[in-house]
Amino acid sequence: MPQKIVKLTVQDVRFPTSLELHGSDAMHTDPDYSVAYVVIETDQGMRGYGLTFTVGRGTEIVVCAVEALSALVIGKSLEEIVSDFRGFYRLLSSDGQMRWIGPEKGVIQLATAAVLNSIWDLWARLEGKPLWKLLVDMEPKKLISCIDFRYITDALTEQEALDILEKAKEGKLQRVDQMLKEGYPAYTTSCAWLGYSDQLLRQLCNDALKDGWTKFKVKVGADLEDDIRRCSLIRQMIGPHNSLMIDANQRWDVGEAITWVTKLAEYKPLWIEEPTCPDDILGHAAISKALAPLGIGVASGEQCHNRVMFKQFLQAGALQFIQIDSCRMGSVNENLAVLLMAHKFNVPVCPHAGGVGLCELVQHLILFDYISVSASLDNRMCEFVDHLHEHFISPVEIKNAHYMPPKDPGYSCEMKEASVQSYQYPQGEVWKQIKKQKD
Repeated sequence: MPQKIVKLTVQDVRFPTSLELHGSDAMHTDPDYSVAYVVIETDQGMRGYGLTFTVGRGTEIVVCAVEALSALVIGKSLEEIVSDFRGFYRLLSSDGQMRWIGPEKGVIQLATAAVLNSIWDLWARLEGKPLWKLLVDMEPKKLISCIDFRYITDALTEQEALDILEKAKEGKLQRVDQMLKEGYPAYTTSCAWLGYSDQLLRQLCNDALKDGWTKFKVKVGADLEDDIRRCSLIRQMIGPHNSLMIDANQRWDVGEAITWVTKLAEYKPLWIEEPTCPDDILGHAAISKALAPLGIGVASGEQCHNRVMFKQFLQAGALQFIQIDSCRMGSVNENLAVLLMAHKFNVPVCPHAGGVGLCELVQHLILFDYISVSASLDNRMCEFVDHLHEHFISPVEIKNAHYMPPKDPGYSCEMKEASVQSYQYPQGEVWKQIKKQKD
């Protein structure tokens, strides 16, 4: 039966993570992890769930953008959408009037991601598969038809993308079996938020080591002496053979980044993440060139607007690690383009995750990347942050510091209704209590 979309709702759901400084970094000192949470309904009673991530204030603006896009969705059937998914992506991202407040960037692209995530969730549910398996099982030509290649054919043509997918068919079944048994390698950011005390950092790091974690990321960028102390502490605790990454969250100018990271080089970080403005492609290239002799790579992508920016980062040799995000760009469609470009340029993908629901979503994309695109785990890992998973119907499963492939149909987006109601902003009971305490 055709599934006609007859309703789209969006809610502002926020969690008061700023109270304990979870998620704090050099630029986002008091984040309240939040989502614009989308639910689409069909005339046959099916639902699809989607979201995009924010850090508190401003979520209401994303909600307005989703509502503005809803007119382009309601009335269409799922079959109509997925039969020309490239066209539907372009409809949302290139509306003749709304594209003026983008195009394909900022609030309108966050909203596009939330809407498209709900479409992909609905499609996977109807097929009875988790999203990663929907993608893995899809014929290469059908998969390619979901991608908008406009503006990127100078870096990746449709034929090149098709050739990559066809070549990766070899060993595909074995990689599926491997992932089901072992999972995809992860690293943790939960131990070393910038606002955490050294005592808490030690405790969390020690607990993580006991749980089998071998890859750790530390937030840096606010104070050099603090960074030296914290990196020294973490390196001493994890030993010389485990991996350490550092993340400045866009804090520095280009020259400052090079000087600062050089002073942290003795702690052997694998990468410096977001060392400068996320839009500065040539700045990242200069930093990469300066740090290469020290054996330190540059990673970025969580605030990269779209596939075109990733194209330029890759063409400029500006990044040694690509960090896709499941909600920053135009959902699965645009992330597929980036995964394929990264493979062509031989740059490993290490997704950004954490927040609310980002781990749940991006695990599907990185499983697909390994099984159907890269066929490699060299220098590859997916971020994990241990916050707020209890609010999801199908929370992420970590085993021996690996993401275990989801088994439930869909994109793992559905939140518990009690959580949505309690944390809805500003009328949810949690926020009423916080307001009462402040008053």
